[in-house]
Formats: sequence, C-alpha cells, structure tokens
Amino acid sequence: MTLKAIAASFPQPSDADLNMNDIAFWIDNKDHLQLFQGMVSIRQIYDAAIRETITKLEILNSEFQARYDHNPIHHITSRLKTPRSMLRKLKERDCELSIASAINNLTDIAGVRVVCCYLDDVYRVAELLLRQGDISLIQRKDYIKNPKENGYRSLHLVISLPVFLAESAERVPVEIQIRTEAMDFWASLEHQLRYKNDHTIDPDVHDELLACSFAVRELDEKMQSLHDKIMRSRREEDSSVSYKVSLNNNTGTTAIAT
Repeated sequence: MTLKAIAASFPQPSDADLNMNDIAFWIDNKDHLQLFQGMVSIRQIYDAAIRETITKLEILNSEFQARYDHNPIHHITSRLKTPRSMLRKLKERDCELSIASAINNLTDIAGVRVVCCYLDDVYRVAELLLRQGDISLIQRKDYIKNPKENGYRSLHLVISLPVFLAESAERVPVEIQIRTEAMDFWASLEHQLRYKNDHTIDPDVHDELLACSFAVRELDEKMQSLHDKIMRSRREEDSSVSYKVSLNNNTGTTAIAT
C-alpha cells in the first residue's frame, strides 16, 4: 500500500486536541486509534527508505576503501520517528493532525546519521551520494560552514529515493545528518546536558559549550591537516618507487631500489 493509499484509509480525528501521553485516550477513541494505526503503517515504508539509504552509503564506503584504501565513513546510525513524535511535531507546527499532513509536512520521519573520520569526508560522502541517479535533493543546510547559534555543526540533507513495494515504487524523504566524530561527540554531550537540565542552559554554560564547539572545529581542522600531510607523503613515496621501477625497466635491470 502506498503512502497516499494509507493516508486515505485513515481519517483525520474529530478532536484536534490530542493527549498523546494518555494511552487510554488512544484506545477509547476510535478516530484517534485509527490515526495512531495509520502512523504505524507509514513507518514501514519510511523504515524501508532508511534501509535503502544505509545500503547505498555502505556500498560507497566499501568502494572507497577498495579504490583509495580509506573509509570515509566511521559509522552509521538511524532513527524512525514514533507516532507520538510525529504528532507532537505536527502540533508544534500548527499543522493538521492527519496521516496526509504527516506525509506532506514532515521530512524527518526517517533519519540517518553518518559519522565520518575527517572533515573532507563529510562533503565527499554527500557528493558521492547525490551523484546517484535515483536520489533527488530536497533540502541542504550546511551547519558546518554556518553553525547554529549554540555551536552545533553538521551537514543536513533531505533527499528522496524510491522504495520498491510489491505493486509500485514510492519516493520517500529521508533526512541525513553527516558530521565528523568530533562534531558527533560535541552534539551528543550537548544534547545530554540540555536534556538533563530540562532543555535549558545557563548563559555561562552556553558560553562554555560554544567554546568547546570552537575547540572541536580546530581539532577537526588539525586532524584533517595531519591526514592530508600523511597522504601526500604516501603518494610521493609511491611515485618515487614507480619512477625507480620505470628506470630499472628501461635499463634492463630487475632490482627495485628502496
């Protein structure tokens, strides 16, 4: 069943003021229970889109390792919004609470996070992924070049890709966050600190977290510089060996100087 078919199967609830924390509310009200069931149904298709995206990224990573002896991706994680989370976001945006509204207004139901080794890898992975013919770019936000006010840095892409169902192909949006290990470390701890403090941060703590973000940026740049230096040295060494092999072949000798 396609996303549109699912949306048509589950009507909008009559009461827009949903108490999403009350389990009995979902069970006792037929319309709201249908909405919840519809949210669960569309998650299956979005979950398939996550798996398609991860497969593409893993193939790119393996190919890069085979060709260049380097894995740009350190690890990949994913998350799928729960029905409660979808409805909460629709309410925050003052959108209609329906399956169709979730499909039309939420581009982050399916989320993939790609953690890369180096800064250049972030943009390399994004470029290689977007080159694929079946992927369309919906939105791009570069929080690395333009960090958020709190110091958050990451490259955000919203793409759409086809998910092949039993009787049709459905294009589904997936939000992809691409960042370095250092950025991921900062973002994870910043979120943890904010969550433990009821999502509020004192001004002095905010300033210290911002200073940590600057330190992370400097660390990323330094590690990228060291990586580039090592790779240049390896290329020069390989070039030197190739040149010596060529000279030996031209003179009829077989020894390779080191």
